[in-house]
Amino acid sequence: MTAMFGRRASPPAPPPQSPPQAAPAADPDRRLGDMRVAIFNDLLDSVDPAELTRLGTEQVREEISDMVAEIISMRAFVLSAGEQQSMIDDICNDMLGLGPLEPLLARDDIADIMVNGSDKVYIEVDGRIELTDIKFRDNAQLMNICQRIVTAVGRRVDEASPICDARLADGSRVNVIAPPLAIDGPTLTIRKFRREKLTLDRLVQFGSLSPQAARVLEIVAACRCNVLISGGTGSGKTTLLNCLTRRIDSGERIVTCEDAAELQLQQPHVVRLETRPPNLEGVGQVSMRDLVRNCLRMRPERIIVGEVRGPEAFDLLQAMNTGHDGSMGTVHANSPRDALSRIENMVAMGGYNLPAKAVREQIAAAINVVVQASRLRDGSRKVTHISEVVGMEGEVITLQDLFVFDIHGEDGAGRIVGRHRPTGIRPAFWDRARYFGLERDLALALEESHV
Repeated sequence: MTAMFGRRASPPAPPPQSPPQAAPAADPDRRLGDMRVAIFNDLLDSVDPAELTRLGTEQVREEISDMVAEIISMRAFVLSAGEQQSMIDDICNDMLGLGPLEPLLARDDIADIMVNGSDKVYIEVDGRIELTDIKFRDNAQLMNICQRIVTAVGRRVDEASPICDARLADGSRVNVIAPPLAIDGPTLTIRKFRREKLTLDRLVQFGSLSPQAARVLEIVAACRCNVLISGGTGSGKTTLLNCLTRRIDSGERIVTCEDAAELQLQQPHVVRLETRPPNLEGVGQVSMRDLVRNCLRMRPERIIVGEVRGPEAFDLLQAMNTGHDGSMGTVHANSPRDALSRIENMVAMGGYNLPAKAVREQIAAAINVVVQASRLRDGSRKVTHISEVVGMEGEVITLQDLFVFDIHGEDGAGRIVGRHRPTGIRPAFWDRARYFGLERDLALALEESHV
């Protein structure tokens, strides 16, 4: 083997006891599993893992392939060409990737990967959860992969810090919860991102919203309305936020604040900020509120908050009310009205002793449009409401719907059939659209919606 790979020593000679290939032929999976463990252990004894980081991925794969072939020969294992190549792929995935999960990451039709311990891996395809036949060798292998993921973004997961949010290289969101909190072994959840960057046009093709509703959302983003995207877990909030940001002008300075960076903005002038958990001594934490406050000093033209979930809501409202038009964020809520109530509750979490009316006036002045995304019972994701905040009536925030998704029934395959129905109301941001020269496009979108 080449010295550059950092070999420590030649692979050990085969032990005198019965080798793994002598396992009963009736259990080929057990035979291959025993061989894989023996080869993997020999490989770890023969290489210096620190050297792996100095080589390219393809170069490391070639070196590992050569060493695995040598170990198989020295141990006199009997393997077909297909079995040997499969074993090489598995070991490379273990050392360089996410082990048994690598084939799932390569599939673009999977939205979520859910690992419940070493022997249960579920996936979500077309909104439905399925159990796969993929298994890890043991919880130690799974935990090793979890630690590799979080270490790559400067975080850690262990008994002292058993919960961690992270991301993969492609931006996919990762959550890890380890023992002792996870009783049946480490639990890993991956929210996969499509390789294909989705646009509002693609969402129209998927039936998530109508062409007219999509055009209205494009105008909302382009004319610098402040937008709140509301929805439940897995309803497509982040995807919709990514789509809306595509209409932001390339000359604008955008600052994003996220717990785990997953937004995929295409503009050239983007500053991405990410929160930081406390270190081993319990210090050094940087919260979302710290990021939102700091980005006000960074001369942003738009502020994008990946998810509003705490007292940073007050700072975001302040920013929206002080010249940072076109700011956006997402929030977990079941309806536009609930979304505004949640923002009010989050402001209260910051310890501000403000009258309820004063907080609601801030919300009504700051937020222009609330877009509600939902995952329906058939697994499909739809934009169910596009609602506009039009002011206050007494102490109540006034909302008016521009588009509503009406469910008409189900087709023969059990898929929900419905229509994005326009309400016919002229939006209050009409003057803003005129200021940006988009009133003609807005009028055409609203006219087409009545055809």
